[in-house]
Amino acid sequence: MDRRNFISATASIFAAQAFAAQWKAPEKNVVKGGFDEVASDLDGALPWKPYSEKKVRVGIAGEGVCSFGSAFGYQNHPNADVIACTDLNPERCKLLQKRTGAKKTYSSCEDMIKHAADDKLDMVYIATDAPSHARLSIMALEHGLHVVCAVPAFLGKEQLELVPKIMDAVKRSGKLYQMNETTAFRQSCYEMRKLYEAGAMGEIVYAEGEYFHCCDLKNGLSVGSYNGWRDGIPPMYYPTHSTGFYTCVTGKRFIETTCIATPSLIKSYTNGNRYNNPFGSEFAFMKMETGGSTRMLVSYDVPCVNGERGRVWGQKGGYDDAAMTFLGDTSQLKSIDFKRHALPKGMPPGGHGGSHGYLTEDFLKAILDPNHHHVVNERIALDTTICGVYSHMSAMRGGETLKIPAVS
Repeated sequence: MDRRNFISATASIFAAQAFAAQWKAPEKNVVKGGFDEVASDLDGALPWKPYSEKKVRVGIAGEGVCSFGSAFGYQNHPNADVIACTDLNPERCKLLQKRTGAKKTYSSCEDMIKHAADDKLDMVYIATDAPSHARLSIMALEHGLHVVCAVPAFLGKEQLELVPKIMDAVKRSGKLYQMNETTAFRQSCYEMRKLYEAGAMGEIVYAEGEYFHCCDLKNGLSVGSYNGWRDGIPPMYYPTHSTGFYTCVTGKRFIETTCIATPSLIKSYTNGNRYNNPFGSEFAFMKMETGGSTRMLVSYDVPCVNGERGRVWGQKGGYDDAAMTFLGDTSQLKSIDFKRHALPKGMPPGGHGGSHGYLTEDFLKAILDPNHHHVVNERIALDTTICGVYSHMSAMRGGETLKIPAVS
């Protein structure tokens, strides 16, 4: 290219950048980090509207290390009644009962499920240890209960055989299943999804998702867990806080992955672990079913600003959550409802970017309103999880490209 053509081309680029319209969301009580709190009502013009006078009878399993049993606000929602709760630790069980107002307790989730008919339960929320998620979800569905499960939907390649069993249990029971992937209702991801559904993005060409959670360079993740299931866990066995920035935006899946990782210096990886996993961070490059590409990462062992972050670029528009900015034709935004509505009075948005309360609201509404379809259903839950398992398998094979099977 000669000098004249170079100057002309450069001028065109700057002109295009100057012309490009940008929309920036108001930054209202937004705090970056994994367990941050934000205001529930980000737009006072969108109040919560009641949709039923019925109450869903709820059983909750697991207060655990992170207090997630009580953190999602079922006890605060006007359409829920917490009937029973359980935790394997008696003290945590008492605490969960105190926080949720549950009318009775059980010694285990299995026991609570077995007595679900006696208690007339409609649903269970499973916030137990990750290795038990899939098994307990299947059991609850087989007992005729709607199921909400903490992430991930299943844990590791050893549980791949449970994936079709979850799908089959949902189909045979006729009940609803949700995985509580918090990414789905972060303000940024929510707006990406609404803009994508309205066609403002076009088809996604490229996306990124990042989950950083390094507590310190001595212990890495350093989060307690029942029977130590988190110790040495392959990062991509817990991928959903990053991969959700594609699956929970588009409802589509990944079809292949190439994952790169470097052996960690942290002792939980260097001294051996139950997973035979040497990696504290894994970086996956995945292909979308529509042909686009993504970079998804989970990192437990590098100095970083902890948090869940993501961005997407489409053929017509893009969105970067760092700036909460949409780049594209903003003239259409007036006709797109892409703001999170308020939650019921007294219902806190909770942590993970104010997503907890919205996940609870989404599922309760799906149970009570047949015209409402919740976001993180069984297919999206499993697609969001299985891509990480295959990514770790790729990393263990030196970055070999692997096909990711469809879950349905």
